[in-house]
This record gives sequence, structure tokens and C-alpha cells, in this order.
Amino acid sequence: MMKKSLFLGVVAALGMSVATVSAEVDPDLPSYERVSGISGTLSSVGSDTLNNQMTLWAEEFANIYPNVNIQIQGAGSSTAPPALIEGTSNFGPMSRAMRDSEVREFEEKYGYPPTQVPVAIDMVAVYVNKDNPIESLTLEQVDAIFSATRACGADKDIDTWGDAGMTGAWADRDITIYGRNAVSGTYGFFKENALCGGDFKSTVNEQPGSSAVVRGVEQTLGGIGYSGIGYKTSGVRAVPLNGVEATSDNAVSGDFPLARFLYVYANQHPNDGWNPLEKEFFRMILSKEGQEVVVKDGYVPLSAAAAERFRNEKNLD
Repeated sequence: MMKKSLFLGVVAALGMSVATVSAEVDPDLPSYERVSGISGTLSSVGSDTLNNQMTLWAEEFANIYPNVNIQIQGAGSSTAPPALIEGTSNFGPMSRAMRDSEVREFEEKYGYPPTQVPVAIDMVAVYVNKDNPIESLTLEQVDAIFSATRACGADKDIDTWGDAGMTGAWADRDITIYGRNAVSGTYGFFKENALCGGDFKSTVNEQPGSSAVVRGVEQTLGGIGYSGIGYKTSGVRAVPLNGVEATSDNAVSGDFPLARFLYVYANQHPNDGWNPLEKEFFRMILSKEGQEVVVKDGYVPLSAAAAERFRNEKNLD
């Protein structure tokens, strides 16, 4: 399970200041400066969580460079590595880090690893219907609701809202569970960090995308589901976990237990460097304009210090 100390360690390792990363764009982020000679077609295959964000970034980039076309597919994070390996995409957005096996397969073909660029901070929220009054859930309770194996230590399954401690009209109400399919990075992250690596119940209504999960919870009074915080709507509530609300401050402090980084992977040759189109797209993402898109889509932006470090480490200056 992702502990607070681990998350803060990752933040520190990335050169990020907890005090300067918030839901507001860091005023010290540089504005993107247009360069000449940029045109052509780019493609992105990967995360559903990042699908809206990639679309918004593509629109921003097209406003700057009208002769650039970007094609985006967002079926799930597990589709990103094969597309990058096969050379059918320029970008591989992922809501989890690549697995060692995926990195090895890329290295076997190209002789060097893929380039990983962190682009934002997300929280995987547990959503209930807006009319559900439950105040909070522990991760142990979440595991007992979603998992058949209860690897986090619960004594018994939670199948009704009464099992979760609710009374009155809610006591006998069944819990209807919504989740993602196995191709999703959010599925893998939730399995590892909320289910302690255990197995999902067979009763989970698996959905092809995050918006479908949220829609299911909106339409089901006793529903519960999980997805990135950027998919929150007025029809659902993000339940506090272990008593901690899903806020940007709690994400960057590490107090919210299901905070994570979002990534975009690419194929940067260590000697030849970047394709100019890809380089400028990443430079735009790590600029003030790019991080304004992060906020617009409901995620937590990077600090100026983090963005500068990524530009330096990934040869994007």
C-alpha cells in the first residue's frame, strides 16, 4: 500500500516542493514560447484517465501550431507500451508506471529504455451517489467492499451499506460495485494500493472507461466505484478515505492514501535526441499553459521546480 512516507519520498526525489504544488498553477512556471518549423502528425495511445487531458493538450498545441494534427486513443494504460514498442504511437500516457516486463520488452527492441515524463498528480477517488450520506470509509472497508480476498485484513465481506456501518433506510441496501477492466492502469493501481494486491469480487461491474464508472454510480443509489479525481461530477461524492478528503493539499502532502503521479512515455533516442514535434509537445505540457490544462481537467499541477527538473532531466530545454 502507498504509505505517506513513500509518497513524500517520491515527491522529494522528483524535486517537488509540497508547499508550491497546489490546485493553482505555480506563477513561476514559464510560459510556452513558440518555435518555427513545427508541423506534422502525432499519435497518442494509452490511459483513459489521461484521455481528456491529452485531448485538451492537443487542442492547446494545435492553437499554437495549426499545421499539427494529434490523434488520441484512450482505451487504457496497458495499451501504451505495445503501441510505443511497435512504433504506432508517439506518446504513451499512463496512469501507472510501466512494469519491469514492459520496460524490458521496449529495451529488447530498441536497446534503451522508454522516456518517462511525469505530467500531473492524480487521486484515485472512491465515489458514491451524491445522495449517499456515508461520512468516510477506511481502506480496510474499501477492500472488504471491492475484494474477494480481503488482503488488507478485514474479517468479513461488506455487501450492504449496513455492513459498512450505516443505519436506518440504508442498513439493508445492497452495495452495487463499479470498476475498470484489467487493461486500465487505474484498475492495477487500485488493486495494488486499495486491495493490498488482492483479487476483485466477481460482482464488480467492469466498465471500459472512467466516465462510465462514474455514470454507473450516478445512476445507482447504492452504487460505489473508483476513478481518477478528474472524472468527478455533481452526481457523485468522493468519500474521505481513512478520514482524509480527496483535496489537492492532501494529495501533495501524501495524507490522501490513493494519490499518484500521471505519466506520458515516449521513445527518445539517447544519441539522436527528440523528434522536434514530440519535444515541443512535452515542453508545452511542462509550461504554464500546459499545467493550466491540468487544473482545467481537475487534476493537481506540477510546481515550477518540478517542471524545470523534468525539462532538464529529459533534455527538453
